[in-house]
Amino acid sequence: MRILLTTTSFQDTPGPHHDMLAATGYEIIRERGPLPEEAMLKLVGEHDGILCGDDAFTPAVLTKCLPRLKVLSKYGIGLDKIDLAAAQELKIPVCNTPGVNHTTVAEHAFGLLLAMVRNIPAENAIVHQGQWKRMTGHELAGKTLGVLGLGRIGREVAKRGLALGMKVLVYDIVWPEANDAFLADLQRVFADPVFAEFPPDIRRADSIVEILPQADYLALHMNLTPDNRGWLNAAMLAQCKDGVYIVNPSRGGLIVEPDMAEACRSGKVAGYAADVVEPEPIAADNPLIGLDNVVLTPHIGSRTHESVVRQATKSVANLIAVLEGRHADAVIVTKI
Repeated sequence: MRILLTTTSFQDTPGPHHDMLAATGYEIIRERGPLPEEAMLKLVGEHDGILCGDDAFTPAVLTKCLPRLKVLSKYGIGLDKIDLAAAQELKIPVCNTPGVNHTTVAEHAFGLLLAMVRNIPAENAIVHQGQWKRMTGHELAGKTLGVLGLGRIGREVAKRGLALGMKVLVYDIVWPEANDAFLADLQRVFADPVFAEFPPDIRRADSIVEILPQADYLALHMNLTPDNRGWLNAAMLAQCKDGVYIVNPSRGGLIVEPDMAEACRSGKVAGYAADVVEPEPIAADNPLIGLDNVVLTPHIGSRTHESVVRQATKSVANLIAVLEGRHADAVIVTKI
């Protein structure tokens, strides 16, 4: 068996996933992703399995993978770089690893949020220059946090917002009954008198536009789809509260980046922090580069030693299960 491995955090982080993959005896071909369509078209076609990150699996790439490819195992959760309709039509099993990084990404989201509102990157740079210039930031307690998307990560962000004394408004286009129970449980837990100074509150909003004018802080935890690509544009930003802080650890494609840059320059948006841009890696002419009130990290929200091991071992287990014909043991997101 020949396996193409492209995800860099898998390769760069020590852990048992390396031994697990080596124990298969498969031939491993290593590349450094994320790779665009042009690069993928030059690579694929001679592999039985692929362990991928955010590489471009377009219809053309998936077609070239055949007839040899038996499984595409995604290291991680997001599938927006894989054309699932094409994969299904071509009968290529696509696996992912849900439930492995929600706490990790939620922690990073709050790291980005606090970096913005307390001016941590700027103050760090100032002190390292031997200066002592003190800037004034903002508190989170008592403020309103809008959480757009109440999946695993959105839930973890909502919990942490409440623990910090925030009022949380949540919205998701899909709303199972379990979400109502989740909100009720949180209300009960955070009704404890220990939180009396800043009484936390969490409520469901009927729409995104209900949240925008109320949120002091806005957290994006949405899947990227053809329907919501670029939805946070100038018109939508105009509906936000003046001076809003926005954190985006989801996907860069949710944002119209030139519109966000202009909103940051004008002060409409007090700060924007993101772990993602469009495209990735970041282009030299990205309009967000160089803005003082923008904090960017290179898609490291799930890149902790703990999370890498969880994602990597699950993605290898998925790969092996399908290659060995044990489809029921893998998390497969396409019908085959």
